[in-house]
Amino acid sequence: QLQLVESGGGLVQPGESLTLSCAASGAPWDGYAIGWFRQAPGKEREGVSSIRNDNGNTLYTESVKGRFTISRDDAKNTVYLQMNSLRPEDTAVYYCNAALGALDSWGQGTQVTVSS
Repeated sequence: QLQLVESGGGLVQPGESLTLSCAASGAPWDGYAIGWFRQAPGKEREGVSSIRNDNGNTLYTESVKGRFTISRDDAKNTVYLQMNSLRPEDTAVYYCNAALGALDSWGQGTQVTVSS
């Protein structure tokens, strides 16, 4: 079973940047599609961005397009989420997910708070 550990969250002011990392271990990394999700207080978990293993194609939810960038370093078994121009509405716990067929792994989450 793939194990995921997120890091990089924190408290920032509006307009600032953060980079989240998702490090994978415990199983072969190949073939997994990796996604970032977030859950704000009182709201459902939503997909933020994803990256495919086979062709590197990326997807973003509309609200983060042009501000967030997802990337992966297969040599380090790590996926990154570069978040620029952060807004208060980006405040949430961010989770990393790895999916391959019926296999589905989640990290424990990292808190991102955007506030002045």
